[in-house]
Amino acid sequence: MENPHFLPAIIIFLIAYGIIISEKFNRTVIALIAAVLMVVFHIFNQEQALEFIDFNTVGLLIGMMIIVNILKRTGIFQYVAIKTAKLSKGSPWRIMVYFAIITAVSSALLDNVTTILLIAPVTFVITETLGLNAIPFLLTEVFSANIGGLATSIGDPTIIMISGATGLSFTDVLFNLGPIVLVIFTVVLLILKLIFHKQLHISEDNKKKIEQFDVSKAITDSTLLKKSGIILLLTIAGFATHHAIGIESATIALLGAGILLLISKVDVEEVLEEVEWPTIFFFMGLFVMVGALETVGVLEVLASGLISLTGGSVMITSLLILWGAAIASAFLDNIPFVATMIPLILNIGQMTGMDTTALWWSLALGACLGGNGSIVGASSNVIVSGMLHKKGYKLSFGDFLKIGFPIMIIAVAISTVYILIFYV
Repeated sequence: MENPHFLPAIIIFLIAYGIIISEKFNRTVIALIAAVLMVVFHIFNQEQALEFIDFNTVGLLIGMMIIVNILKRTGIFQYVAIKTAKLSKGSPWRIMVYFAIITAVSSALLDNVTTILLIAPVTFVITETLGLNAIPFLLTEVFSANIGGLATSIGDPTIIMISGATGLSFTDVLFNLGPIVLVIFTVVLLILKLIFHKQLHISEDNKKKIEQFDVSKAITDSTLLKKSGIILLLTIAGFATHHAIGIESATIALLGAGILLLISKVDVEEVLEEVEWPTIFFFMGLFVMVGALETVGVLEVLASGLISLTGGSVMITSLLILWGAAIASAFLDNIPFVATMIPLILNIGQMTGMDTTALWWSLALGACLGGNGSIVGASSNVIVSGMLHKKGYKLSFGDFLKIGFPIMIIAVAISTVYILIFYV
């Protein structure tokens, strides 16, 4: 018998989702209102609603945001950028490659949005000094951030959510997705060299300016750098061993953040103000919205539909999820998409007894790589386009699409081969 709240839950979800996609109103406000309406319409009670909030995702994000906010006060990110520019000896292509590597690695260990917020301002300083167009460098960094974020369980919000739902450890994600991330990253860099090679030339006078950068002035607080560096390394070590020690990632991140706040003597209120609370509350609202669909049986119906469409074949289901996630994530926010897909895949596993390993890797690859498809595909893309606009550059939706969409298609094609060879 159909749940009497089946239709109200779908209506609230679809209206909220439509408003979030339209970007006419603040997405956090809409997610929270929709979550509360699910309780108002008796789809479940308040206690049941709160049970659907994945504290591992929320806690991990808050903990890492606090650690990074303290770390950036030391000037370490500026130091790395200036050192990189000096190592390149003024070669624009080398600068682009080095910055792409720093961005990809930082995105895997911090998160892609934080990395872009830290690396973009330094990129502007270097491109302005050398008289170069910043767009090729920033687009390369955005693509690198979205690809690099795939490599670990803490690099991208969608991976954090998938890891939280499936119990995949830091090392599980690193060993399964790390190799394909390396291949895709290398291929994308070579494609970008072909696209931008004509814009990567500078005069000898500008090359000499690199030598005048004073790296010694970049670090503003060496004591804080030592403290936050040690805590960050211990936190990452905790993520890598959390299965063995039996402690969740969120607990490790929050413990690291708490200890760092205690020993760093920073203004606690100032640090907490810099946490992206709208993102945190957006996640919470989203978890409740999707939980309501699960409660009334919508996801079970969708899972049955997907099983009948693919005939229960792991291969067809995996490829459908991979390409569906990539194309949807290019034009929609991948966070609500993944939040909806997680319980759907769990349902498929329960209903068929199918080994869902390939489905999880397909979802992770599709959702993260799809973010490179358009300017609205990932939060880091939106942040960079805003920064470029402020600096007087014009980067339209179409300009980004011409470069990003083909790169996304190539990356997902490589992922298809990887999934078919190793998981199906």
